[in-house]
Amino acid sequence: MPIYAYKGLDRAGKEVKGTLNTDSIISAKQKIRQGGVMLVDIKEQRSQASGGSASLLARLNSRVTVEDLALMTRQFATLIKAKIPVAEALAALVEQVDNETLRVVMSEVRQKVNEGASLADALAAHPKIFTSVYANMVSAGEASGTLEIVLLRLADFTEAQMKLRNKIKGAMTYPVIMAFFGFVMMNVIFIFVIPKIAKIFVSMKKELPLQTKLCIWISDFLQNYWWAVILGMIGSWYLFQRYIRTPRGEAQWHGLLLRLPIIGILTKMINVSRFCSTLATLLNSGVPILAAMSIVKNLIPNVHMKDAIEKARISVSEGATLTGPLIASGHFPALVTHMIRLGEKSGELEPMLKIVSENYEDQVESKIGGLTSVLEPIMMVGLGLGVAFIVFAVVVPMMSLNSVR
Repeated sequence: MPIYAYKGLDRAGKEVKGTLNTDSIISAKQKIRQGGVMLVDIKEQRSQASGGSASLLARLNSRVTVEDLALMTRQFATLIKAKIPVAEALAALVEQVDNETLRVVMSEVRQKVNEGASLADALAAHPKIFTSVYANMVSAGEASGTLEIVLLRLADFTEAQMKLRNKIKGAMTYPVIMAFFGFVMMNVIFIFVIPKIAKIFVSMKKELPLQTKLCIWISDFLQNYWWAVILGMIGSWYLFQRYIRTPRGEAQWHGLLLRLPIIGILTKMINVSRFCSTLATLLNSGVPILAAMSIVKNLIPNVHMKDAIEKARISVSEGATLTGPLIASGHFPALVTHMIRLGEKSGELEPMLKIVSENYEDQVESKIGGLTSVLEPIMMVGLGLGVAFIVFAVVVPMMSLNSVR
């Protein structure tokens, strides 16, 4: 059933706003009037995918988060497990979901299911919310009659992604705050403090040390050409983004990320964990291995690891092993390829992938904690060196002035 947003006035003349889930606009108007509201405006809410014309601000304010999706999936799985028909479960979700955008989308999904579409096809019509993994797993669950199990796995999978993302954000919050305030502090010193001290140095009419000259030059540049600094930062970021969107630029940037001392190891671990956990979930849900690997490949952001997975998929389609191309790429650790090889030989690929995934999730958590402990002293040392540079640039000429007196 469609959702209608309305505005009206109650008996006291106070403005009333709300939404109503009903069969038609005529039914919506009747229900609103029965509630003692004089209708001013009413319109059907539609998602962007179905041609809705919601404003950009409204779309940003009602963005569907991973948390919203995980909660909705868990509620959906509970309803299906209770033997409630899919259409009725979707109707219940429309009433339960708090996020406005997700509520509208689920209403449209229910409408398409009532019109005869499969649940997977109805979900796939909203790719910005339901990924290809989500839709394919639901399709496999419908085909095998294990929809409730698939939805529970999807809820677990979505919640695991949410936890990993929150851990990374939490680990980077403190370093980012430190970097920001350090940047602001240094700019305040160069723009407001150094110019006043520079006047004293000029009055000395003596040769200044190199660090003092450099400090004064930076201060003058920031005072007179601050706009050039801002434009340069914006322009550099824009050119960098354009470059890494080209095939060559993307390959070079992703290759650099894999070679960096700490970031490279963490990038490999996150991608390996995502590869193993997603492939295990898809295979357990009944998705064929070639289709599952095509889906997993599209979830891996690093082009070099993505290329290795595509070569592995081709290898499997030709009757060869999965591990050969993964080993040849050099991006998948020996433990991972060894466990996958054992799984292929024993016919227990899914359990092996699950074990590797859980192991690497623990390692990722440990590495993220280690990354925070490494970044903090590095940033402290960096800020200390910056402050020391300014102090020496100011103190040395001052000491020279005192010696003259």
